[in-house]
Amino acid sequence: MTDRARISTGNQQADEILGGGFPANSINIVMGQPGTGKSIFAEQLVFENAGDDRPILYLTTLSEPLAKIVRHVQRFAFFDEEKVGRSVVYEDVGPQLVLGGMGALLDCVARAIETLAPKVIVIDSFKALHDLSPSPAELRRALYELTGLLTAFETTVFLIGEYTDEDARRLPEFAVADGILQFLRNPLSSRDERFLRVLKLRGSGYLEGLHAFRIGSGGLEIFPRLVSPEIPERYTIVEERTPTGIEGLDRLMGGGLWRGSTTVVAGPTGSGKTTAGLQFALEGVRRGEPCLYANFQENPMQLARCLRGLGADVEEAGRRGLKLMYASPVELQVDSLIVRLFQEIQRSGTRRVVIDSVGDLINAASDPQRLHDYLYALAQHFTVKGVTSWMTFESAGGSTDSVFNPNHGAARFAYMSDNIILLSTDVKDRVKRSIAVVKERASAHDLGVHELEITARGLRVVGHD
Repeated sequence: MTDRARISTGNQQADEILGGGFPANSINIVMGQPGTGKSIFAEQLVFENAGDDRPILYLTTLSEPLAKIVRHVQRFAFFDEEKVGRSVVYEDVGPQLVLGGMGALLDCVARAIETLAPKVIVIDSFKALHDLSPSPAELRRALYELTGLLTAFETTVFLIGEYTDEDARRLPEFAVADGILQFLRNPLSSRDERFLRVLKLRGSGYLEGLHAFRIGSGGLEIFPRLVSPEIPERYTIVEERTPTGIEGLDRLMGGGLWRGSTTVVAGPTGSGKTTAGLQFALEGVRRGEPCLYANFQENPMQLARCLRGLGADVEEAGRRGLKLMYASPVELQVDSLIVRLFQEIQRSGTRRVVIDSVGDLINAASDPQRLHDYLYALAQHFTVKGVTSWMTFESAGGSTDSVFNPNHGAARFAYMSDNIILLSTDVKDRVKRSIAVVKERASAHDLGVHELEITARGLRVVGHD
């Protein structure tokens, strides 16, 4: 079968989700409640495809006034004033619809096809037309005529509307649509989560599920849902150990961590988790391996102070391959973080990743199952790419028991990891720290609990130099 031409959305990630964009000469519905980003998505698509060949027609019905729509879109970077009136034609058909109903829309579209020959037509809002129809039968008849008119002419159509899931099951336009894209909004206490998903796209392979996005000055910034990588039937296992940089720990773990493995380091506050992660990253820099340190607790200034405390020159470490990535736990969005991680890994050829901490991801996620799927896919991507990852988790109440508590999100991730290291503290007459390797796949590791001390050079396992 010959691949159909595609209409780009103006967003690389959205095109990726849609398998290359919308099929040309198709009829598509963009649905969602007010404020979910439907119109912004449509207008970003409009200006992306506006050229000198055939114009694009944007029809407004009984929703927002045309002047308000144009004024609103001017705030975005994709807006091009020179294209308005030439390659992008706006028209308000609300007054005609009030007088002539659906028949007026048919006349308007027929006239536009004859005079403009538009390659894309957007009708915003199409859902509002239901208020003008005297009966469902009349609406079906008018929709049949409109569909026939649009199908006979080589144009791609987008019907925008404040549709609900129930509307999608009963309204006739959904039966004739080639593609259906849904926008969703989940209000949280500190922020709103926005998602889009493809419900239907005839003749196309697309990425299913919810894909997070946020609205910025450039339009929609979309973060496609992370899926597990394809594992080739034949692959070569890398028999290589990765030194941790923590004095004495490699001997407990048979010589270090396997390249591409995932390690969870759990412990209460003050047990040395962040210090251990920084040592792991600095050891990679020392060996010429680009490292990415993603942190959600210490801000960049605090982290720089920690690095200097370990004797590292922050600027020099950066030049040699240490990338520090900070995201506030208040504004943390799991989807956007994953995209940023992968962009940096691809850009710099990252070999080591530290995520400090997994607990912040758990707290930021509104859907535990979604987070579970993300973490599993993330670990699999690291393995396939040969990236050795080190993830910290703060156990509750000064105990490591919560790591294995089935009611806690971390327990669902612990089984995915190749290695689990537990740090603990005992406070009596003085603070005593200890370390134990609970799990290490494909290795005969030490089973003992060992004293751990913090020196000027970082963590050190006592008696295992």
